[in-house]
Amino acid sequence: MASSAKKRAIDFGKNPQESENSSDEDPEDDGDSGEDSGESEEEINEEIMVDFEAHAISNNDFNGVKKLLQQLFLKAHVNLSEMTDLIIQQNHIGSVIKQAEVPEDSDDDDPDEVFGFITLLNLTERKDVQCVEELKELIVDQCEKSSTPSVTEELEQIFNDASKPVGLLLTERFINVPPQIALPLHKQLQEELEEAQRTNKPSGKCHYCLLISKTCKDAKSIPARGGAPKEEYLFVNAEEEFFYEQAVIKFHYSVQEETDTCLSGRWSFDDVPMKPFRTVMLIPADRMPAIMTKLKEYLTV
Repeated sequence: MASSAKKRAIDFGKNPQESENSSDEDPEDDGDSGEDSGESEEEINEEIMVDFEAHAISNNDFNGVKKLLQQLFLKAHVNLSEMTDLIIQQNHIGSVIKQAEVPEDSDDDDPDEVFGFITLLNLTERKDVQCVEELKELIVDQCEKSSTPSVTEELEQIFNDASKPVGLLLTERFINVPPQIALPLHKQLQEELEEAQRTNKPSGKCHYCLLISKTCKDAKSIPARGGAPKEEYLFVNAEEEFFYEQAVIKFHYSVQEETDTCLSGRWSFDDVPMKPFRTVMLIPADRMPAIMTKLKEYLTV
């Protein structure tokens, strides 16, 4: 599908506090620190409106998509180059988010930068592909460590049941891209999946949706009434909590040893020590309409 057919402008605020360029100025370049520090603080808290567009995924997006996959999988033993190739080859499903109409005099070194993407890979159709087998092995191993044997057995049976395909839902974006952008992307994805199913294209029919979410938990867990620690996970992509509510299998595993920081996605939590996790969810495809209703209710601009 031509990218122009999937082009859609979306206006949202982008907080420069999360920008890599927000602290590039030389602190020795200014003698009047008191007055200018106030001005600097005011600039940091300013919102900048940025137009985003959704495009079909192309070969030019390889590095951007792989970079976003790396923030999800960290040091996991999964061939992300191969997974990125699969995502690009399946260009009838999925979108990338890019900035619309970057000015010629912009300081942006990469006007074609990928700010986020969404897609769905049918794992059952690609059961013999290396990265797919590595992914399933990762999920089953973590399930064994985090859940009961019965849950692990159920998950393995689902992975091995070719009559009920499992689709891997991948939806990644930079932390400073607002969650409202998720709604049109999920709408577009559902339309593409329906079209793929109607025309018998790959990934069109999935019985289950597998989602791996970046989550965090307060390092100082608050004890519940019975004395046990309170398990409260914060979703980096806030809208993914709606998927969690509909999941039939779900568990968390720590990635503390794979990263030094946790991108909570909530700037007000910067001063709270957080532990990074990954939350795995298996959602029946027939529950997607209920999830989409929630997304529309909470993310409509």
